[in-house]
Parts: sequence; C-alpha cells; structure tokens
Amino acid sequence: MKDSFLTLLHRLNIQGSFLRTIIYTIGHMFIAVTCLMLIASVPFSIALTDAIVEPLLNSIWYYVLDRYWASRVISRA
Repeated sequence: MKDSFLTLLHRLNIQGSFLRTIIYTIGHMFIAVTCLMLIASVPFSIALTDAIVEPLLNSIWYYVLDRYWASRVISRA
C-alpha cells in the first residue's frame, strides 16, 4: 500500500509539476484568506471557504498547464 502510494506520487511529480502545484496551492490559500479578510472585510469562515474552493480549482488548472508547458520545453530541448 505504502509503495503504491509512493509510486503514484512519483508518477505525478514528473518534472516537478505536482510539487510545484502543491506549494502554489498552499500559498494561494494563505493569500486568499488574507486578502478577503483585509480588503473585503469578510468573516474568517467565509474567507476560509473561498480560500479552499477557489485555489483547489486553480491548482487543477495550474497542474494541467504546467504539465503541458513542461512537455513542450523538454520536447524542444
């Protein structure tokens, strides 16, 4: 079980895309909560909800874009 999970992570992390996506998503969540609370003056619970949903959707888009980008750069090298 542990080996299959590690194998899956290794396959997902080809060219660093998965790790970059995770780091991007965590940073995005912190930034989203902070901005919503400071700029829009929304309660923490609402800011947290938005900061979880929206970055998760963005992270899927980022992962797809990064994988596509990495495949183009490597194929041209």
